[in-house]
Amino acid sequence: MKRILISALISGLVLFAFSYLILFVSIKFFPTMLEEYYNPVFWPGSERALLFYFHPFVLSLALAWFWNRVKSIFKGNTVLKGLEFGLVYGLIATLPAMWICFSALNVTLGIVITWLVYGVTQAIIAGLIFARMNP
Repeated sequence: MKRILISALISGLVLFAFSYLILFVSIKFFPTMLEEYYNPVFWPGSERALLFYFHPFVLSLALAWFWNRVKSIFKGNTVLKGLEFGLVYGLIATLPAMWICFSALNVTLGIVITWLVYGVTQAIIAGLIFARMNP
């Protein structure tokens, strides 16, 4: 249990830093696409805005638990295990979530594709951390 919690905390910190980095990279390279976020639908109000910053930790805790349950099915070295874990998560969770977002929300395909890539990348990063810390 301790191994799961420690790897989840470290993964949460790394994913938090990654999300902060991606924010600045996106502003620099995709300013036009980011204008879409000025839509009021993306602002939950000040009372819930802080919850957004807990996302990497909630995701990491859920993925750490999932990793602990399924890690025995992944074969190969640490990198391959982490990569496969992230891709599996992307296929079974992120892709269907993005499908429903695109079909139900007024967002562009470009935004949804970036969310998909971002979500899969987060899962791969977490998978690499889990494969290293909790083999």
